[in-house]
Amino acid sequence: MTVTFDDYLRQRLPALLRYATVVTCDPHLAEDVVQEALARAQGKWRRIRELDQPEAYLKRMILNEFLSWRRRWVRRRTDPLAEDLATVADPAGAVAQRHDLLALVAALPPRQRAVIALRFYEDRSDEEIADLLDCSLGTVRSLSSRGVASLRAVLCPADAQPPALANGAIHA
Repeated sequence: MTVTFDDYLRQRLPALLRYATVVTCDPHLAEDVVQEALARAQGKWRRIRELDQPEAYLKRMILNEFLSWRRRWVRRRTDPLAEDLATVADPAGAVAQRHDLLALVAALPPRQRAVIALRFYEDRSDEEIADLLDCSLGTVRSLSSRGVASLRAVLCPADAQPPALANGAIHA
């Protein structure tokens, strides 16, 4: 039995919206990007549903739509948060901490952000990410390394580490 476009969306739309929200860092923009990508996908659904991984194809369409939107409309960089991300026990603190982390991820360049989203939010392997982004395995690893290093630099500045760790020396 072949899956209709409407049936597929009933099952997978929430996951596609979550993916887009992580990539765009804005739930409203995510809805717009998913809507545009799915509007284009609907006309091609007969071909898309026959693919081995139709969801991977749709996620690539969503990512491409976001990158196109960003090229057309946005040339701004979000400044990383200067405030400390201290652990708070109450749920409101956890929500604020998650918001702060998403803001830091939003500060990354689009390709680094996409790799970070696919690796840590979608739990994808390097090979899957390379296929989705149509780039080499080395590029995925480089983008991931740079993205994590950028986040680490803001979350764990060198001056906050003990002197032995800041200098790269380990003392027993």
